[in-house]
Amino acid sequence: MRRARIPQILLLALLASVTVWAAPAANQRAGAAPVAVSGVYVVTFNVQVGSAQAIGKTIFCKAKIAPNLPDFENRSYGIVPVQSARGVVALIGSSANCAVEIPFSWTVADSRHGVAMSYEIDAVSEAGGSAVRAQQGIGVPYPGLGGTATVLLNVAF
Repeated sequence: MRRARIPQILLLALLASVTVWAAPAANQRAGAAPVAVSGVYVVTFNVQVGSAQAIGKTIFCKAKIAPNLPDFENRSYGIVPVQSARGVVALIGSSANCAVEIPFSWTVADSRHGVAMSYEIDAVSEAGGSAVRAQQGIGVPYPGLGGTATVLLNVAF
């Protein structure tokens, strides 16, 4: 009689653990309706160099944005949309302003997290040498629906 209860107890424990682990996952998907977000990020890089001769004359700038999703959402929803833009400017003296516009339109589960932005600035010399500055994971809030958000980043070489 005691042996007959052991499989029943194990079955109940298994069902209870499945219920505990499945409930949060179900709530994530059954939560609020997806939210449409759209707009344009205008990213301006103010590039300052210590020695224009050592760095070069051409500045390439690149920025990327993607929804800033918590880890569990990244795995649940598959591929995360990424938008990017590039720009090129000439270094004048020891500074340059390189601007890029990144339009986007997505549907996200939660708009509170904004976007994660990353950038790369390459200063290329005529001789082929280059210097690079980059940063990833910069949190930026969404602009109003269809609006424009301006981001100014100072980058020093």
